[in-house]
Amino acid sequence: MAEKLTDRAALEPLLANGWHSVEGRDAIGKRFVFRNFVEAFGFMTRAALWAEKLDHHPEWSNVYKTVDVVLTTHDCDGLSELDVKLARKMDQLAG
Repeated sequence: MAEKLTDRAALEPLLANGWHSVEGRDAIGKRFVFRNFVEAFGFMTRAALWAEKLDHHPEWSNVYKTVDVVLTTHDCDGLSELDVKLARKMDQLAG
């Protein structure tokens, strides 16, 4: 089981890169905008493979070229290191 994130300094680079705190939840979110649907769907496919490897899955939605992501760890009812890892990987995948 994942443990709740205690070192919030790990969030600072993510917040500086477009992630935001989700109001009313111990979670972070980000909107990724791509050139078209195919690029958005490709990002989601690549991110899904990493989510499976980490055994940590995002809350997300896709409308045309936009992907909205929320990350939190339900096992610990808040943010964990898994959220930080997946957020970093998503930023890398989005290029």
